[in-house]
Amino acid sequence: MKTPIEDPMAILQKGYSVTIVLVVLTFGASTRWLLYTEQAPSAWLNFALCGLVGIITAYAFVWITKYYTDYKHEPLRSLALASSTGHGTNNIAGVSLGLESTALPVLVISVSIVSAYWLGQTSGLVDESGIPTGGLFGMAVATMGMLSTTAYVLTMDMFGPIADNAGGIVEMSQQPESVREITDVLDAVGNTTKATTKGFAIGSAAIASFLSVSACMDEVATFAQEPFKQVDIAIPEVFVGGLLGSMLIFLFSAWACAAVGKTSQEVVNEVRRQFIERPGIMEYKEKPDYGRCVAIVGL
Repeated sequence: MKTPIEDPMAILQKGYSVTIVLVVLTFGASTRWLLYTEQAPSAWLNFALCGLVGIITAYAFVWITKYYTDYKHEPLRSLALASSTGHGTNNIAGVSLGLESTALPVLVISVSIVSAYWLGQTSGLVDESGIPTGGLFGMAVATMGMLSTTAYVLTMDMFGPIADNAGGIVEMSQQPESVREITDVLDAVGNTTKATTKGFAIGSAAIASFLSVSACMDEVATFAQEPFKQVDIAIPEVFVGGLLGSMLIFLFSAWACAAVGKTSQEVVNEVRRQFIERPGIMEYKEKPDYGRCVAIVGL
């Protein structure tokens, strides 16, 4: 850090942005060099766009994870606020936040799968019967694009343990409080970067799983010598539909938990207010306003 007040996460984000730019340039050149074919002269451009889809997906996953785990953003601040009204509301808010955080990643993965498959299918590559065959290969290229920033993402992951150990050393060596404040900021950023790596890994695994299922079904069809079409989740629309359907369960559950948590916080705050304004309640000298609590719950 240049100064104690500079945001470490902002520095890491700048580094990741530079990595993205370099990867886009080198990925495009590599695609032109390795994937050019006279059968479809413009196919390499489609596959370069598939790689760009993967790179954008990786960046989106990093941003989404940062949004849900960084203390500067609303989700974590709302969770901290829920902690002020007790353990119960904290647990409800945490479960709600965790369930809600599945929505955006699933949407991003769904869009990337459909986009990469479509770009591959329209690349101009066809088999002997004239059927487009580039869809799955386009998704494979998108997966490579997403994994092309792995080195920097893993470097961000290593930031967490280093900052954590630095904080422990500062505490054990009884350094001034000002030093501990700096390491606390670094530790908080380290927690975010560790979560970012997990989100990145899950996102890349989701796309890779689609390719694995498709390859497995091809092997089954070859072994059985007949098409395997009973439940073909290798079709992008079917796979994406499964992802979206699963995501809706988490999202609606998150909204339900969020509503319960918010109402619980209001009830706790109302009870505390009555205890402060009517101290006789604890001594059974005054009656609490039950109607107010019922009204809050009934809204």
